[in-house]
Amino acid sequence: MILTVTLNAAIDRTVAVPNFRLGRRHRAVEGRTLAGGKGINIARAISLLGRPVIATGLIGGPTGSRIKEQLVEESILTDFTRIADESRINLAVIDPTSGEQTEINERGPEVTGPEIEEFIKRLDYLAAGTRICVLAGSIPRGVDVSVYSRLVRALRARGVVVILDSDGEPMLEGLRAGPSVVSPNVTEAEELVGREFDGTEDMAYGVNELIELGAEEAIITRPDGCMASVRVGLEHKIYEVTTDPLDVVASVGSGDALLAGYVAMRYEGAPAADCLAYGVACGAESTQHFGAGTVNREQVEMLLDEVDVREVEIKAEVG
Repeated sequence: MILTVTLNAAIDRTVAVPNFRLGRRHRAVEGRTLAGGKGINIARAISLLGRPVIATGLIGGPTGSRIKEQLVEESILTDFTRIADESRINLAVIDPTSGEQTEINERGPEVTGPEIEEFIKRLDYLAAGTRICVLAGSIPRGVDVSVYSRLVRALRARGVVVILDSDGEPMLEGLRAGPSVVSPNVTEAEELVGREFDGTEDMAYGVNELIELGAEEAIITRPDGCMASVRVGLEHKIYEVTTDPLDVVASVGSGDALLAGYVAMRYEGAPAADCLAYGVACGAESTQHFGAGTVNREQVEMLLDEVDVREVEIKAEVG
């Protein structure tokens, strides 16, 4: 089984507003409302790709009930821990005339110590039947920044493959705990290593720096694909995996779809390069849909031929 953890779950509303301008009245021409948060987006994509997945995490209030109801409607298995405070609602505004995207995300609920402890006990129970666990997204108020570090260590001790995708201090703490895979985007990766990347080779060095910080493998997601340092046999190899961009309908959650595709193939035991290629195809295909984590499995298969996988050689650093 694959498990995804979303500590800061949400209802995500995505609307298309042509010629969007701040301070003006507009009419949306299209919209979609889905249960969201990074882990939930990833669970949705994994489910659409035909792999077994359970979405877990924290939900609260009427919004939390709505999150669970929507996932049930999508036939996604859930096992959430209830909290007293209300789960958040997020809004994404997409301008189809310019391709620009504006996101407004609420901070999320306040979580108490006993609530997070109850969730951790539940996660320990679920881990018994889990092969891969994805820890994804921001953490809500009241949760210590070391929570991902704690979860990584507990899950790894049970032999679970742990994939971490967050940002800021919770991501750094979790990274130091030794996850199986860490998957930031470019901006998040630059923050983690403390510098901006200057070109392909520099990003290749950067993905290795993420491993030096504690991860076994690392994937830096980008709009055209990813840069990854993964284990092949007894050594690490760096791959740049790209595809030509499609005409974008919505890019919300494309990185989540990429990671979902990678996880789906890793669950099947596919070689690392194939996992990455499938993930990039999923990320590209997801841009054709409103609603984060939405992918068409048949279209993903068709896009695979367009994905380029290139091994990157970097010079050994001196000194």
